[in-house]
Amino acid sequence: MDEPDTAAILPGDVLDAASTDDQLSDTLGHKEEAGEPTSSSVRPPFPCCLPVSVEPVMFLSMFSLALQAPLSTQYLWDRISEDLGYNGSKRSECGNSSMPPDPLQKEVETLTAHWNLYISLGGFSVGLLVVPLLGSWSDLAGRRPVLIFPNLGMALQAVVYLVVMYLKLPVVYFLVGRLLSGLSGDFNAILAGCFAYVADTSDRRSRTFRVAVLEACLGLSGMLASIIGGQWRRAQGYINPFWLVLATNLASALYAYLFVRESVPQVPTARLFSTHHHKAVWHLYSTGGSSNESGGGFHRCKLWLYTLCFFVVVTVHFGSRDLYVLYELSSPLCWGSELIGFGSAALNLAYLSSLLGLKIMQRCLEDSWVALVGLASNIIGLIVFSVADTTELMFTGYGLSFLFMASTPVFRSKLSKLVDPSEQGALFASVACVESLCFLVGSGVFNSLYPATLHFMKGFPFLFAAIILLIPVGIIGTLQCLDQRRNHGDSTVS
Repeated sequence: MDEPDTAAILPGDVLDAASTDDQLSDTLGHKEEAGEPTSSSVRPPFPCCLPVSVEPVMFLSMFSLALQAPLSTQYLWDRISEDLGYNGSKRSECGNSSMPPDPLQKEVETLTAHWNLYISLGGFSVGLLVVPLLGSWSDLAGRRPVLIFPNLGMALQAVVYLVVMYLKLPVVYFLVGRLLSGLSGDFNAILAGCFAYVADTSDRRSRTFRVAVLEACLGLSGMLASIIGGQWRRAQGYINPFWLVLATNLASALYAYLFVRESVPQVPTARLFSTHHHKAVWHLYSTGGSSNESGGGFHRCKLWLYTLCFFVVVTVHFGSRDLYVLYELSSPLCWGSELIGFGSAALNLAYLSSLLGLKIMQRCLEDSWVALVGLASNIIGLIVFSVADTTELMFTGYGLSFLFMASTPVFRSKLSKLVDPSEQGALFASVACVESLCFLVGSGVFNSLYPATLHFMKGFPFLFAAIILLIPVGIIGTLQCLDQRRNHGDSTVS
């Protein structure tokens, strides 16, 4: 094929990645001379001259998130076990799989899953309203505030968690910290800001690679944080790792303030709290965008279908991720913090292997088929997780999932090709909103399903996740076949 399907739709005169900073400065300078809205804060105090932009922000923010997520679940487990008088270190059923499960352990599992649910629902329900505002607002106010404020909110959450651990406050205060982070946009706002920044500063040829690098940053930082967190918690407990979480979020915000150049002209009068931001997202999905003026209903239908595929896949990713630690802590696996860290590292390593696989498969396959291969890897891995009762089988599932992240870049790129370049900001805001909803639905469904199905199949949530992934498989396969048929018909006519 002449051009990968995941290529950006930005016109050819958009900034080239190799000379992004110089061209960006020239562009903003011309706008200022013409009297168009801009701001003196476009240039940071110490603009970075290296060929990186928001990658360190993504890396540091994901590092802090991946470091605290499994540790907070383990802390909830230990605190609830202590309150109920359950001695988790003496689990006779781990050595004898024929023994019935301890009812006290089941209660600990259920309460931990429920508290995970409450904390996730509280934070992401707030973020569901805030992220679209921040994403669309960044088209006018600039990308840098969306990179700075959410990191400060995540740092404030880490402070609340540290206070709870130092004073041994009730775990309900974890929910307070989560709500504070959600009000600042949370990690989803950082994702939206980073991807929007890359869209602003890359051309058709470089954008696919830049987006892939961003997703690789997610995996690399998550892998390092998982290894460090498991070993560190085993050696020194929970408090010291959370100090690193706080420092990492502050470092990410500081980097964005000091080194990241602004990528869009700023309007000083831009208001954050305005109905315009939600109306822009509504117009995009109700009409199919400006590029649908002559495309008909099929164009709008494809926009909705690709969004549905993205929603299902990301919901499965985040919903099942919440359960890995619980599944590994309890019998028959009974993993400690070290093995949990290695398991999380193996899961995050799939970001890098998916990047490599995506690059290789693009040489001989269209991107829709690449997405189907990634979905097949995800489904097979989840099926193995659903029946895993040994450490070897669990790591086999991690190995079979080595391409499970190959599908999400395809969905992002297909969505971006369906809208006009002037609507990219609204699109990224809507995608961020969908990701927030994925957290909300994934946490609600899977954290509720896990305790409800413990009595007949411990791994049923993973099997359920594999089944619902057949929905995007069917949609992608059908749309690809329709597109091939239409292209073949057009070539025959010509």
